[in-house]
Amino acid sequence: MTQRAKIDTDGPEPPGPEPHGRGSHGPATRQDGPAIDAGAELDPVHPIKPPEPASRHTGLTSAEVAEHVARGEVNDVPVRSSRSTSEIVRGNVFTRFNAIIGVLWVIMFFVAPIQDTLFGFVIIANTGIGIIQELRAKKTLDGLAVIGEAKPTVRRDGVAAEISTSEIVLGDLIELGPGDKVVVDGVVAEADSLEIDESLLTGEADPVLKRPGDTVMSGSFVVVGGGAFHATKVGRDAYAAQLAEEASRFTLVDSELRNGISTILKYVTWMMIPTALGLILSQLVVKQNDFKNSIARTVGGIVPMIPEGLVLLTSVAFAIGVIRLGRMKVLVQELPAIEGLARVNVVCLDKTGTLTEGGMDVSELRPLGGADEAYVRQVLGAIGASDSRPNASLTAINDAYRGDRGEWPVTAALPFSSVRKYSGAAFEEKAGDGPSRWLLGAPDVLLGEDDPTLAEVDDLNRQGLRVLLLARAGAELDSPEAASGAEPAALVVLEQRLRPDAADTLAYFAGQDVAAKVISGDNAVSVGAVAAKLGLAGAENTVDARRLPAGQEEMAGALESGAVFGRVTPQQKRDMVGALQSRGHTVAMTGDGVNDVLALKDADIGVSMGSGSEATRAVAQIVLLNNSFATLPSVVAEGRRVIGNITRVATLFLTKTVYSVLLAILVACFQVEYPFLPRHLTLLSTLTIGIPAFFLALAPNTERAQPNFVRRVMRYAIPSGLIAGIATFATYLIARNYYSGPNTLEAETSAATLTLFLVSIWVLAIVARPYTWWRVGLVISMLVAFLVVLVVPALQHFFALKLVGAVMPWTAVAIAVVASGALEYCWRLMGRKMPA
Repeated sequence: MTQRAKIDTDGPEPPGPEPHGRGSHGPATRQDGPAIDAGAELDPVHPIKPPEPASRHTGLTSAEVAEHVARGEVNDVPVRSSRSTSEIVRGNVFTRFNAIIGVLWVIMFFVAPIQDTLFGFVIIANTGIGIIQELRAKKTLDGLAVIGEAKPTVRRDGVAAEISTSEIVLGDLIELGPGDKVVVDGVVAEADSLEIDESLLTGEADPVLKRPGDTVMSGSFVVVGGGAFHATKVGRDAYAAQLAEEASRFTLVDSELRNGISTILKYVTWMMIPTALGLILSQLVVKQNDFKNSIARTVGGIVPMIPEGLVLLTSVAFAIGVIRLGRMKVLVQELPAIEGLARVNVVCLDKTGTLTEGGMDVSELRPLGGADEAYVRQVLGAIGASDSRPNASLTAINDAYRGDRGEWPVTAALPFSSVRKYSGAAFEEKAGDGPSRWLLGAPDVLLGEDDPTLAEVDDLNRQGLRVLLLARAGAELDSPEAASGAEPAALVVLEQRLRPDAADTLAYFAGQDVAAKVISGDNAVSVGAVAAKLGLAGAENTVDARRLPAGQEEMAGALESGAVFGRVTPQQKRDMVGALQSRGHTVAMTGDGVNDVLALKDADIGVSMGSGSEATRAVAQIVLLNNSFATLPSVVAEGRRVIGNITRVATLFLTKTVYSVLLAILVACFQVEYPFLPRHLTLLSTLTIGIPAFFLALAPNTERAQPNFVRRVMRYAIPSGLIAGIATFATYLIARNYYSGPNTLEAETSAATLTLFLVSIWVLAIVARPYTWWRVGLVISMLVAFLVVLVVPALQHFFALKLVGAVMPWTAVAIAVVASGALEYCWRLMGRKMPA
């Protein structure tokens, strides 16, 4: 597999489908069929007995855990963030082009001096660099993966504690809460309004209400409520275990950059085969030259056709990007995400946890309808204490009214749901009076549209405050009538903490023409006020998502014209991402809550906060472990650096391929000796491509990412290669006619080499634009290095380069000057005629 855990129906077939019908718990839930006996879902390989009643709440004992470990019944699926060391070595060493070059290298050892085998040593050095850089990236990623790894809560000997996923054993009792991911298969032992979303496995959007005895599958996650389950399948026996592994793994696939390079290399390979055959025939059969010299020159013609360093430098550039982002506490779970975020033109932001910090503070309490404030405080304190896993709003209420809470027995509890927009609890306040049922949630959901209290709520929302309504339920908590008959008791006003860096980040995206869409489940007016404080353009025109059209085309139009959307349900977030994508937008989605999972999964790039739920971290491609939204510009900049720089160096490599193929064709057609030995082209490649490309690939680059990678590269590489090849061959033919007598081939080769170097260095000078001091220095230093080779006798002898006379060398320079002028003209023409 090369895909992350972004899967609807692919992958292994889940256990047999369970019958289910519409449940009574909330408007968007369903209920499983008849409860399954705890012992019915047994592991066929490692069967376990149904847990005894006493152990349902205490979990395994230490002795039982040790026994399972001894039998190997451990969740030993490795959670990796990168390829293994052996895979890295194999991936860098055993490539198609390394195999071709390796064979040619071995041949050269038998027919030519050591200087003609230098290309092989260069490949070894390049491969070594690639392995080292990817191992560095692996170390960085593996370290970050440990930091960001979900640690499930497991109950053993009656004590709950967080442990590593790999330490879970068969039969463990694992606790669940909102946002927790089910890490192994199991059977529910305890359930408190437990609703689990299995859409990542089955494609079914509605959450499933789970009861004791029901099965749960790894890869699903908790939407509402809590509970615990016994592990019945662990390790590789667990359903979708491979998805959990792939969700924390980066790959080099599914990116325009990588796919474009693969396409180029495929055509290069097909082009090489007939060209190389023609070159071999012309050198060995037609000319009937010295056998060893012919072999050396044939190899010299084939080797430069191979853009062997292009894949290497792409991998190195990505690996360096991972290392740089790792230092900023950014975990890249899929390597192309760096590139993908640089191409994004719409970023959808969840307000809570992204624009605002996770915590809130109660700023005011407003009793309604003559309600007694002291009593309301007691109710709020009791509601705050009724939820063992409170969200940010309930945590703030609990902190504010902990000392006022009524010590009343809880008879029922309804966890908060992003679909319902409210939570609830029922208490036995006085013996014999029956339970009092309370709801706490969105005022515009719990109140009628014409309720005068909503005007007061709107005034508070326009100030950027979050408002919750405390109301007495008119029916049972899980009844659809609970909200419609609610009697308002008080407004709870919460103040959200804005992230200090959010305004600068929004300004950065605006400056880069990346449209920001704030999508939240909160009141639209409140969300708009927060966005306005942060300077988001269009924040004053808020949209209530309940009024959005259902059709994808109509929704896309509304999304493109609006910037702030409130009261958005989780399914709507997913639909909004799809609507934007239908208009050709590349969409990034940020979020940290369980209600963001579906949208994160469908977005082109999913970005999760490190403090977010396990489910969001599992499906996101980028995890901001420092929980800082301000890190996103750094990720965008890193992606732009990779894309822009690889486009530059790809032009250099493919220019060499084009002129090498052209020279081979011209040599075969004109029936002349190939002008170069491998040592000549090794020198040229090192000075005009190898060393410069390494620096250019890792340099800062803020160019906006553009599509059509293959077209953008080839529109410059093809004319550049043709001009370089024609100029070089023209110099070679003139030199053959100018020099006479025996042993003139070295002088002819030297003149041709001078022209090819000067034209290639001019291509480098164009690619290096816009100039900075170090880029100018890079070009000049390569030029100086070549001149040193030409004037130092030892280097002249080593590389078989010696300019003879003055006429032919200056002729070579003149031809190179004309060719460089042609290059300038062609590059400008292509920029106008074939814009990216």
